[in-house]
Order: sequence, then C-alpha cells, then structure tokens
Amino acid sequence: MATLTVRVQPRSPRPGVERRGDEVIVRVAAPPVDGRATEEARRALADHFGVHRSAVALRSGARARVKVFEIGGLTDAQIEARMVPDPEEG
Repeated sequence: MATLTVRVQPRSPRPGVERRGDEVIVRVAAPPVDGRATEEARRALADHFGVHRSAVALRSGARARVKVFEIGGLTDAQIEARMVPDPEEG
C-alpha cells in the first residue's frame, strides 16, 4: 500500500493529476463544500493510477487542501513511475 500526499485545487476548469516540482496536484471541478472536492480527488486518483475507487482512502486532511491518501495495490515505486511531470516545466 502506497501513501501519497497531494494538494487539491477545487473548482478547476482543467481537472487532472500532475506533478509540479515535488508536489502532486489534483485539480477537480467540484467546490470545496461537504467533502465534494475530496471525493472527486479520490476518484481522480483511482482513475489516474488504474485502481478501483475503493482502493483509494483518505488518511488525513479532510478539510484541508493538502491531503494524504493511501492507495492499495500499488507500491510507492509504482506510484512514482505513473506520475506525469507538469508539461509547462519543460
């Protein structure tokens, strides 16, 4: 099981998962109301890493922009290999 710390950007016009420097950014369209952005971030991570949605669990940061998720079925090395760098960084 891998642990991943992400920064969630709610109300994004361009949803997706990317690496920006040392940070993992999860952009979601949902607003930060009633856990909707967190739930959308969980689904985005599951889709990005190709795991079932139930394999992604929030461990901390329910009401914060920086959140920690556990991703079952993958190792930290597999997570790292599937991260795409920000195309604007060169």
